[in-house]
Amino acid sequence: MKKIKVLFPLIESGFGHIMTAKAIGQKFAEKYGDKCDVELCEFFTETGDKHLIKYERMMSRQVKTYNTFPPIGFMATVFCEIFGSVLSSLGSIRLIAPFAFKHGVAHMRELEPDVVFSTHWATNYYAEHIKEDKPFTVMYCPDAQLNKLFEYHADLNMISMPYGYLKALRKRRYDINNMKLVPFFIRNEAFDVCTDKKELRRRLGLPQDKFTVLLAEGGYGIGKTEKLCRRLVKEHVPMTVIPVCGTNKKLYERLKKLECAPEITFVPHGFADNMLELQAAADIFCGKSGNMLAEPTFYGNPSIVNHYANLIERNIADHYLNTVGCTIKMFSPKKAVELLKSFAADPGLMEPYRRAARDYHGNFGAGKAADMLWAAIKERFPDRAV
Repeated sequence: MKKIKVLFPLIESGFGHIMTAKAIGQKFAEKYGDKCDVELCEFFTETGDKHLIKYERMMSRQVKTYNTFPPIGFMATVFCEIFGSVLSSLGSIRLIAPFAFKHGVAHMRELEPDVVFSTHWATNYYAEHIKEDKPFTVMYCPDAQLNKLFEYHADLNMISMPYGYLKALRKRRYDINNMKLVPFFIRNEAFDVCTDKKELRRRLGLPQDKFTVLLAEGGYGIGKTEKLCRRLVKEHVPMTVIPVCGTNKKLYERLKKLECAPEITFVPHGFADNMLELQAAADIFCGKSGNMLAEPTFYGNPSIVNHYANLIERNIADHYLNTVGCTIKMFSPKKAVELLKSFAADPGLMEPYRRAARDYHGNFGAGKAADMLWAAIKERFPDRAV
């Protein structure tokens, strides 16, 4: 009997969708790969289809635009709320790129999945529009609350933030059977990183006893990192400052040229493959809101949010600020630097935030969701799931 094919599409629209898809796909393959045909695919680029490639690039450009000009990001997400799930999906997928929609559905059909697990609304929409032999669709929202694009129909839905889960259950389309609360899909490698800060700093070539600040603005490196760094490097406070610029090469080149006060150890990075180690080695994270906030929280570190690009990121910040209690909102670079200086002088001031982050540690990992997915597959395909 042919194995059930479970597809995990990888999509770049920001990096949070890719990382969560890899986390659940790899964990599901590890636990149930002997029972299913598990495939992780770079959906928009693997065939070389110019329409699909163009659509993914357009989504990436939109994310960069929202980070550069947050009012545009807020307008876009507010309009989605106004127009609702069906019309927002129609406009964002079918009207804006009609050829990409047709080719996306065709590519989804030719992959012949039995199950499609999406961490982005576009691939779920394609799977839902396969008219014959529609696959079993599962959609995971990596954000704090469902936006209207994530409210488009899927057979099974998952979310990780309690408030977003309870808010979803108030809608008639969701109940405890088709909406599940699961731990956040942090990268599986996060569990293997050493958590001894001094040892990690030794391995990374960093001062072992200096207060260490990690700054980042998501994968694209667009935000207030440069403004913060220009202030921090002038401070006569013993501190290690590690800005990670992601794919923003121009920012990286500018930061490398900054002159520093003698007390500051300044270690700029481009796109960091060892981001998890840097998160674990730091005392505090400072940067844009988004799914990256999960990483300092996982390692028991506080975070300072200095920027958010849209309503989605504001909701994520509110989750870590109000539900978890490990985050501080500080949009002024000047005030953020003063706060960091106070923490460097007295790290004990961070203890309430550290404790809140440590208490939330059990809410990470894709294992529980993988088990739920397998249980749903067995229920949907009782004759084939053995």
